Amino acid sequence: MEVIESVVTDAIEVEESTTTVTTLETEKSKTEFVWTLQATWHLVHVRLDMDQEFDQPVCKKKKLWETVAERVTAKLRAEEGTDVSVKAFECDLKWRNMLATYRKNAERAKRLGTNSVHWEFFKEMHEVLGRSYEEVEAQRKAKLNGTKLGKAIASKRFTPILPTPTATAPQLPNARPPQDLLQLYLELQERKLNMWAQQKALEERKIEAINNLARAITCLSQNNTMQMPKECLSDTPVTQQ
Repeated sequence: MEVIESVVTDAIEVEESTTTVTTLETEKSKTEFVWTLQATWHLVHVRLDMDQEFDQPVCKKKKLWETVAERVTAKLRAEEGTDVSVKAFECDLKWRNMLATYRKNAERAKRLGTNSVHWEFFKEMHEVLGRSYEEVEAQRKAKLNGTKLGKAIASKRFTPILPTPTATAPQLPNARPPQDLLQLYLELQERKLNMWAQQKALEERKIEAINNLARAITCLSQNNTMQMPKECLSDTPVTQQ
């Protein structure tokens, strides 16, 4: 009997624990919002319509997301007729995930063309978010000019930042001024020219001596050739008739 009672009590405890878990899960599922395709389209339309408000340089994103959640909730209640509600952080988180998917598809469209993207939300998001960076900056500056912050920036006077003067190195007492260095350089060049002129004159003298020696040798050779026939005539005997 004791064994049967323990088994029965265990079964009761298990049943009670399972019922509490199921009730918690049902309550949790009631609080969480499930993004259907229709609800996602409502979020895309509302968020893109408010894109200019989100691009303002000074804005409170929390209040804007609360406005987005209210508009999406109103559209869902008008169509479905149920007491459904979307919270601001849920809209913000869903939009962040959609932006990540949009950026991946935008890169794919750049590489392969828009026909390669089959995501149903890409075309409508790309019409608003696919603007160039220059257009976004021009619109941001145009919006900023009319605001108080833009006027304050325009009226503010900025003092120019002048370059710091470079510290000149102190001159050494034994260092020569530039004029003395130039004079020394000219003197060295003049000495080199004089040495070159002397070397040139010496070489010319050598050449002249060599030429004189060559002329003397030629003269001696010519004199020797002229004296040879006379000696031959003096050596031959005279015949008597």
